Amino acid sequence: MKHYRIHIIGTVQGVWFRKYTKEAALSYHVRGMVKNEIDGSVYIEAEGEEEDLKSFIQWLYTGSPLSKVKEVNWEEGSLQHFTGFDISR
Repeated sequence: MKHYRIHIIGTVQGVWFRKYTKEAALSYHVRGMVKNEIDGSVYIEAEGEEEDLKSFIQWLYTGSPLSKVKEVNWEEGSLQHFTGFDISR
């Protein structure tokens, strides 16, 4: 199990990015959370098997149909033992 803190930069708010991210996370067996940041970016905490996380991160480069992702930055963090995937407000 791995934990990644992920920061998405681009046109990622107001384009259903969090909703699609949750759907993608669940399809890749990734647990965690996603939230909008004040600066217009999106922050994600994601946990799962390394291969599942890599597939999920690849998906993030595309994102939702209306999003325009410019950057996907991530770093490994400590496991938080998420049990699902939540959209935070």
